[in-house]
Amino acid sequence: MVILVTGGSRSGKSQFAQDQALRRPGPHTYLATAQALDDEMRQRIEAHQRQRPPDWKLVEEPWEAASALRQAARRGGTVLLDCVTLWMSNLLLLDQGFDEHAAQAAALHLVAAARETPATTVIAVTNEVGWGVVPDTVLGRKFRDCAGRANEVIAGGADEVYLLVSGIPLRIKPK
Repeated sequence: MVILVTGGSRSGKSQFAQDQALRRPGPHTYLATAQALDDEMRQRIEAHQRQRPPDWKLVEEPWEAASALRQAARRGGTVLLDCVTLWMSNLLLLDQGFDEHAAQAAALHLVAAARETPATTVIAVTNEVGWGVVPDTVLGRKFRDCAGRANEVIAGGADEVYLLVSGIPLRIKPK
């Protein structure tokens, strides 16, 4: 089972995804793509860590999400990947040539990894980035395009997709 949880910033995605994971069989693995590159991000990461049950295994991988997912899923149970948009940002900043086609390929690899794992459930969290203004920089537009393409691919391969709006989950797949 593959579940995608999407929505805007601070819409309740991570908490909803964690609640969904807790309803599914363990062991539970949290696959984190964030990097603590500054104090503010370090505080955000620590806040997420405090919200998770202490028995969850943590896997941190900012670039090779599909490989890390395969490894984490060997334990079985449920894997929560948070988040796709940070993963896309990491890949974009790592490689100047990373583009929408590369994002699509990376997302296809992630979906394939989720489908081939013995994990009962893979839940991926992402941000819906295309509803705002058009970014005024090339890098900003490239990020929006890469994240949007990855979201489209993962949603297409997911069994269930939820959109969080002001903390309220809306199931959009299956209808």
